Amino acid sequence: MPGIALLEWPAQDLRSAVIDYIQSRHTFASVRDKPANLTLTIKTWLTMRFRGNYHYSLRLESALGPSENPPIKSYLVEKETVGSSVRWLTASDQSPIAEAVQAALDDLLTQIEADHLLYRNGLR
Repeated sequence: MPGIALLEWPAQDLRSAVIDYIQSRHTFASVRDKPANLTLTIKTWLTMRFRGNYHYSLRLESALGPSENPPIKSYLVEKETVGSSVRWLTASDQSPIAEAVQAALDDLLTQIEADHLLYRNGLR
């Protein structure tokens, strides 16, 4: 829609949210923002379209495997959510985006947890 201001979504906010979420879920023995034996890489795209309401699409492309080696497995999660018909730099943007991020991370970690034997065997 014409005249829409830039959507602010700082990478550090997402990085902190992902680390906090993964730590709270206890999928891994430890989680940190430094190199480790097992590395999870997440590439994230957020798009916004207007169709009567704002529609937000979130795409996570992830890879998990030993550091310094090719990943053992890759994952793809896509989520969409609908926001308000008006756009402000308030909850009308933040709430639907936060919900999409939460749902995408839930799906991603569920997939990783289902594959836990791959990682246990792959690190030996």
